[in-house]
Amino acid sequence: MEARAKLNNVPTSPRKMRLVANMVRGQKVTRALGLLKFEANSGAERIEKLLLSALANWQQKNEDERIEDANLYIKEIFVDEGRQLKRLRPAPQGRGHRIRKRSNHVTLVIDSKVEPLGSKAAAQQAAETKGTEANAEGKAKTTRRSSAKKSTETKAEATA
Repeated sequence: MEARAKLNNVPTSPRKMRLVANMVRGQKVTRALGLLKFEANSGAERIEKLLLSALANWQQKNEDERIEDANLYIKEIFVDEGRQLKRLRPAPQGRGHRIRKRSNHVTLVIDSKVEPLGSKAAAQQAAETKGTEANAEGKAKTTRRSSAKKSTETKAEATA
């Protein structure tokens, strides 16, 4: 189940905000929060608040699940251009240079990651759920093999 959060009209240039967005794209939510907390870029603080808002939205949709068990990651994050404020700055000889104060819109989507059936991570999850049953079966197979080897060795020694 995915959750969205949007942040509109952030008074920073989209290029500066994309630097931070690219840093956390595809990361797990816990790792992304750690990265954003210690990032010096000014956009990191705003994206951190946006990520916390998306987490709250996800929690509201899935009240029966825990955030820690959901394996959440940042599915999408993109930065679009917002409106531009156009200003004039005095220049030499009575001219005026145009200043464009840019803004942006940030959209963030988080989702829970489900591992494909054939992957190693899925096999590891399955092994954890089976627990000791898989270990007991594995030990039984190895003892059968070792006893079969011993019996063939003793037969070879007896005939020699």
